[in-house]
Amino acid sequence: MSKQKKKRKKSKTKLLHQYYSYTGFYKFIGKSLRKSILPIVLVVVAIILFNNYVYNINDGLHAMTETFSTVGVLIVFFISETLLGIIPPEIFIAWSKKTSDPVVTLAILATLSYTGGLITFFIGKATLRIKSVKNFLEVKMEKQLKNTSKWGGFLIVVGALLPIPFSITCLTAGMIKYPFKGVVLFGLFRFLRFAVYAWAIFKMVD
Repeated sequence: MSKQKKKRKKSKTKLLHQYYSYTGFYKFIGKSLRKSILPIVLVVVAIILFNNYVYNINDGLHAMTETFSTVGVLIVFFISETLLGIIPPEIFIAWSKKTSDPVVTLAILATLSYTGGLITFFIGKATLRIKSVKNFLEVKMEKQLKNTSKWGGFLIVVGALLPIPFSITCLTAGMIKYPFKGVVLFGLFRFLRFAVYAWAIFKMVD
C-alpha cells in the first residue's frame, strides 16, 4: 500500500473518530455500558442467591425441558424477540444447555433472535404509514431515533451486543429508513453476543 493510500485511510479514520467524538457517540456508549454493568451484576447475584436459597435453577430448567417441547419454547422465544424482547434471552440460553444438543439449539436461538430483529426492522418501516403510530413513536423514542440516525451501524452493533432489546434498535433503524443491508451486516454481531453469554451461562448451569 502506497504512503498516499495509508495517509488517506488514516485521514478517514481520524475524521470518523472526530465525528463520533463531536456527536457524543463515545459518551453514549460509555453511559450505556455503565448503565448495563449494574443490572448485569444485580441479575447475576440475584440468580446465584435464588439458586442457592430459594429454588435450584437446574431443576427448573430440567422441568422446563421435560414439560415443554423444544419447538414450543423456540416459538415463544421468536415471538419475544420480534416483540421488542419481552423475555430476557438469557433464560433461553440457559435452557439450551439442557437440550439434547446445546450447541445446535443455541445456534437456532441466535438465528431466531437475529431474524426477529430483521422482521422488526420492517415493522418499523411499516409504522411510518400509520400517522398516529408514527407520531407516538417519534415522541416516545425521539432520542433513540436521533441517535440511530447519527450513528447508524455502530448503534446497531451496540444493540446486538449489549443487554438491551436488539429489536428496539432494529425498529428505530426501520423508522429512520436506515439501509437494510447495514442492519443485516451489523446485526451479525448478535451471534457473538449469544456465544459469549452462552460461554458464561453454561458454566453456571450443570
